[in-house]
Amino acid sequence: MLTPSFLLLSLFVAGGFGKLYEDVADLPGFNYDFVIVGGGTAGNVLANRLTENPKVSVLVLEAGVSNAGILPSEVPFRLGELFAPTVWNWNYTSTPGTGLLGRVLGVSRAHFLGGCSGHNGMVYTRGAAADFDRYAQITGDQGWSWNNIYPYFLKTEKWSSPADHHNTNGQYNPALHGTNGPVFTSLNGYPYAQFEQNVIATTKSLPQDWPFNLDMNSGKPLGVGYLQSTIGNGERSTSATGYLAPQYIQRSNLHVLLHSQVSKLVNSTKKNGNLSFGGIQFKYGNSLYTAKAGKEIILSAGVIGSVQILQNSGIGPQEVLSAQKVPTLLNLPSVGKNGTDHPFFSIIWTVNSTRTYEAVTRNTTAFNEAQAQWNQSKTGPFVTSPLGTHIGWKRLPTNSSAFSVHADPNPNPTAPHLEFVFIPGGQIAADGNSPSGPAGESNFMTIGVALISPVSRGSVNISSSDPFAPPLIDMGFLTNEFDVRAIADGIADAQKFVSQPAWKGYLGTLVTDLTPATLETTIRNTTAESYHYSGTNGMSAHGASYGVVNPDFLVKGVTGLSVIDGSTLPIIPAAHTQAVVYVFAERGADLVKKRWNL
Repeated sequence: MLTPSFLLLSLFVAGGFGKLYEDVADLPGFNYDFVIVGGGTAGNVLANRLTENPKVSVLVLEAGVSNAGILPSEVPFRLGELFAPTVWNWNYTSTPGTGLLGRVLGVSRAHFLGGCSGHNGMVYTRGAAADFDRYAQITGDQGWSWNNIYPYFLKTEKWSSPADHHNTNGQYNPALHGTNGPVFTSLNGYPYAQFEQNVIATTKSLPQDWPFNLDMNSGKPLGVGYLQSTIGNGERSTSATGYLAPQYIQRSNLHVLLHSQVSKLVNSTKKNGNLSFGGIQFKYGNSLYTAKAGKEIILSAGVIGSVQILQNSGIGPQEVLSAQKVPTLLNLPSVGKNGTDHPFFSIIWTVNSTRTYEAVTRNTTAFNEAQAQWNQSKTGPFVTSPLGTHIGWKRLPTNSSAFSVHADPNPNPTAPHLEFVFIPGGQIAADGNSPSGPAGESNFMTIGVALISPVSRGSVNISSSDPFAPPLIDMGFLTNEFDVRAIADGIADAQKFVSQPAWKGYLGTLVTDLTPATLETTIRNTTAESYHYSGTNGMSAHGASYGVVNPDFLVKGVTGLSVIDGSTLPIIPAAHTQAVVYVFAERGADLVKKRWNL
């Protein structure tokens, strides 16, 4: 059955009223003011904001399929199904991780319109004010400071009531949230009452270690607060559903072409002493085409895709390009370096409760009933992300052994080192099920421990002169001993959390092996990605000897080319990266408008 959103989209495409194209033959032409590569989290923001001016023409080239009708993306609780190998996923894998005892990880990246905003955990966190003040210091641009970037958070956001319309008094601060933006945000809309009560009770019994934080999106996230997600009216909200909503995609000056994978920039020349490109080559079906941008080419292909395009075009570390027999047009050593994610470690216990995710993931009848309820009213257990009910943020103790092997990577006392995700169930696997424990049919709870100020760094590099060959992705996890020791401290914090009286009688058996003698091996054997990989085209100050883009997103040494996406983050923020990428794109759009007097 076609969903209402799919029917609406079909009318736009088939009737010729919309500007979302499935076939390159229907595209009116190949010359635009701006060509944006990637219809993901950032690309759709740029497409929307630049086409606010009716005199500006924009083409978005999206390699993936339409987001319409992808049920696991629309239904918040079913997000685990998106990580299995499908047409909705690029299905990348990492190189063997030296810090992970040689393990290879699946690197999940969305392959449909909306990008990772339609493929992530939907968690809405802005990070610490100190993160942005540090960006301002690194780039020499005060426009990146917290006070100057904060209005962009409000601009992106449309706060909405949770799906169950429960009383949210004392669960967030309304004054901190926007109400007119394209992306819905809300609190969880389905209760796990006993679990939630236990979490809040622990903030009262350990107020020094785990203070309650009314709203972690104030710029001061330390403490424990209620989970906020990019969900509205029981559905996931994305850059595609928001920034490319029908009233925007209908603009005559905005064209979006699906199934169009960019290979490289072409027709290189010199302009004002800098490298310049006359077009961008992309593949549709078995044929190659070239689109031209009269003003600017904007790469928004993400932490992996934007690197590939730059390196395939001859921009990057000379030794990498030479090894793959790609002629070096601009030796820019930082392209592909500085890749950073938040290593994530899960601690799982059995619990003496049936009010957990297993109530629907292990019961086919209950699962089908929950889906039917969502279909009918957008209520019930499927309206929430399976990433829990609360999030906690902590700094490492000042006497942490991690500081004996590396200086504090995030020394500001208001910024956290660790994130704790409190989940009333076992973690949801790619098949949509929770892990089985020793009791087989047990119910579970999980505390996820993420190191959000890691020292380790990875990289992305092309693997071949074939621009469509999968790249080499080194996640870089746990290559610095600091990260292992910091995660171990986080595990100890989590154990202290559940040792409090609130959990007596609720908590059952520890499933995860936390034996001290083998803890480091366990960490290296089981740590996973947070899907926050970023920084591979890092931003730095004008004239800096490192970095890929200047504070205005223009690629160093190139005229008419910018990169605006999560790859440009100078340092990974103490946050799930979605909200930060949105505001980078919002400010990026303003900077593009400014330089072209739009």
